[in-house]
Amino acid sequence: MTTQLGLPDTIQACLFDLDGVVTRTAVVHAAAWKEMFDAFLRARDGDSFRPFSDDDYDQYVDGRPRADGVRSFLASRDIELPEGTPDDPPDAETVHGLGNRKNELLLERIRTDGVEAYEGTLRYLDAVRARGLRTAIVSSSANTRDVLRSIHAEDLFDVRIDGVVAAERGLPGKPRPDTFLAAARDLGVEPSRAAVFEDALAGMDAGRSGHFGYVVGVDRVGQTDALYAHGADIVVKDLDELGGQE
Repeated sequence: MTTQLGLPDTIQACLFDLDGVVTRTAVVHAAAWKEMFDAFLRARDGDSFRPFSDDDYDQYVDGRPRADGVRSFLASRDIELPEGTPDDPPDAETVHGLGNRKNELLLERIRTDGVEAYEGTLRYLDAVRARGLRTAIVSSSANTRDVLRSIHAEDLFDVRIDGVVAAERGLPGKPRPDTFLAAARDLGVEPSRAAVFEDALAGMDAGRSGHFGYVVGVDRVGQTDALYAHGADIVVKDLDELGGQE
């Protein structure tokens, strides 16, 4: 049986990804990745370089921790770089250097354009909490707290598992389920009684492999079939479709 929230009645907690689910920052992330990788590839291969594509973003980068995204994409092009360290400057030709360059570009775009929330998600969060379910934000971004504060949504979540917390605890990122599992544990619920809300294919994989009670795919870019293929129980274009409205 499903509830007014569009969830199985066994669900006690909701675990939300940030970019593309709560905020409209997925497109900003994608643009920053493309700007960084295209500049790197052009410098490496000249004007004949093969640009970073939307498919590259979906397959190798979206939803993953920053350094994992760099490694995954570089491997797809048979490019090897030194690992470097998280403190590498953004102009260093290392895995961490490229990741830090992407983050620098991302923050520039956010400062320029700001951050916009999905109002349907905020309404759904209000409804979830009004019905007594617990909530967590689960993101690979190290900027999660600042982004939530910028949209006045930090108090909508009981638990935050983000890039900062994952690094402190040594948690591998999506598509591994560890960050979602940590959020459920911190909320005091079994994974089978928690629902995952994700727009990234890596997040779908994490929800499926973590054996969560329900996995909601949020399709912002026209990848409904892929979200189902990667483990979604249901796919919606906006969380308003699930219900929860008075």
